[in-house]
Amino acid sequence: MRAQNLTIKELTELVGGGLTPRMVRHYHKVGLLPEASRSQSNYRLYTDKDILHLRRIVALKSQGFQLDHIRKLLQPGSTSAPLSNDLLDSLQQQYRSVMQQLTRLRQTASALEGLLGRDNSCLNVQAEALLQLQQLEVETSAYAEQLEQLWDGLDAATDAHPEDFNESLQQLLPLPKRSQIEVDLLSKLVIASGDVSLVEFVRWSQNAIASSRSAIQNKCDIIVDVSAVYAGIDQARAAHLGAKITTLIDDPHITSFTEVEQEYCSSIKWQEKLQQATPGCILIVGYAPSVLISICNLVEKKQLQPALIIGMPIGFSHAPAAKRRLIRSGVEYITTVGINGGGLLAAVALNALIESLIEKPHCHCYLQNK
Repeated sequence: MRAQNLTIKELTELVGGGLTPRMVRHYHKVGLLPEASRSQSNYRLYTDKDILHLRRIVALKSQGFQLDHIRKLLQPGSTSAPLSNDLLDSLQQQYRSVMQQLTRLRQTASALEGLLGRDNSCLNVQAEALLQLQQLEVETSAYAEQLEQLWDGLDAATDAHPEDFNESLQQLLPLPKRSQIEVDLLSKLVIASGDVSLVEFVRWSQNAIASSRSAIQNKCDIIVDVSAVYAGIDQARAAHLGAKITTLIDDPHITSFTEVEQEYCSSIKWQEKLQQATPGCILIVGYAPSVLISICNLVEKKQLQPALIIGMPIGFSHAPAAKRRLIRSGVEYITTVGINGGGLLAAVALNALIESLIEKPHCHCYLQNK
């Protein structure tokens, strides 16, 4: 049904995203939104075209784009032409500014992690450090030296005992309403990445964990994209569970991300090998976004029926797009949105699922398969 002659209130309700009539009027004023037609009573009237235009504005604004950039990006002809040098320079400048802000926030987060991420053996030191922070004379030239002494005192306590990662994470990362397996999965990913904020980027489908554990118990095939991911898998537990792990691109001479991506796109044999994957398998992509895109293609065509896809390829444009497609594919998945990911995290995710099924065996029988 086409929307015609909408009032400004009806328009904002349809567009959503926190849009208000006042914002719409402002967009008219700054030239971001073309002027609407008027009723006989001089009220603005809007159509489907205005709804689409405003939704694009709201979407770009939610991603942090400035209004001036949005106007240039949405101007007629901008979608079919490359970005102008002026706009490109402006976007790069905004990107650098955002990165500087992130760096400052990361420094603040690191300081907080240094204080809060203390296991029980360090709690006394933590309390003393907080007291010293309250007494810092920040207006004097001795401030920097006092702060350095504070961290030296905190660091001295690390010599007395090994770190208890789980206790530290509990201080930094309370995870209410999560199952123990989910908490364990997130904790392992955080430790592997060294970044507590990764938790905000991890996504999985509703039945991903149950489906994958059932598949592993049924001795499913596990296919990884490259040997670097294979090397990170817990071979001992996998062997005891009867899992068969194979590498899709099993050429030992292909090691870098660029080589993997180019090799997969240029050689049809890897794509044909992927099509032979058995139903109910687990697919793990930690490097090449093109592999994940191919998997999504096969899933959408009903030519591939995995029990789970762990999709964590790396890259700045193709990888985020591939992950978004994975989330929409309808198959069970575990992924990290955006550019976060990599072979280590992909292997760690699988290991967390395997470890939830079996205690670590005290043997080396898996070496017999090498």
